[in-house]
Amino acid sequence: MRLSPLVPAALILFMSGPAAAQGWVEYTSREDFFIVNFPGKPTVRDTTYPTEYGITLPARVYSVDAGASRYSVTVVDYSTAEQLHAKRVTSCQGYPDTCTNRTSNDLRGALDYAVSQLIQRDARVTYYGYGDTDRIEGRRVQLANPDQSRTFAAIYMHDYRLYILEGTVPAKAPPPALFQQNLGIFDRDMIRVRYQTIYRHGDPPPPREPSPPGGRERGC
Repeated sequence: MRLSPLVPAALILFMSGPAAAQGWVEYTSREDFFIVNFPGKPTVRDTTYPTEYGITLPARVYSVDAGASRYSVTVVDYSTAEQLHAKRVTSCQGYPDTCTNRTSNDLRGALDYAVSQLIQRDARVTYYGYGDTDRIEGRRVQLANPDQSRTFAAIYMHDYRLYILEGTVPAKAPPPALFQQNLGIFDRDMIRVRYQTIYRHGDPPPPREPSPPGGRERGC
């Protein structure tokens, strides 16, 4: 096939890379209120997540293995955090300063604690910075792994749910931007949210942008 010189190099790379050989799908989770691109329908498993302040929360992992690449979205449900912390305080037998209710700390620190779990891995941190998706604030991390693969992670929190995206690709593969940078989050009516200013979990939600046509649930 002869390619026109007007075709951008980035598009050629995309067409010739792993994405061309895989059936990427726009996947929607009604249980965890998100939409993201995956290279195939993910497997889903329930798990648990220990928080920074010692409670264990329900979580769910959506994952796809595509050759040497791996993609996952881990969603942690923080909606019962206050109840669990209150129960711990009630049964606490220690000194007052050791029996403090840590709900606010756990919620406010959820993004940074999730980052800390990533950067403590046996890997070299090549990037750590601020990010947002539809103006929902988050963090972004990139890791160089011992086997020369690279992990691109993004972490966000919205309405008591923590979202941890990880895309790991071989050393010479392009970054998994189609996955990592395409998370969308729904409200409980399955309408995709986009805010006019930055949303920070725990603060009053800012005004939202009007929902575009097709802004309701889409995908699998």
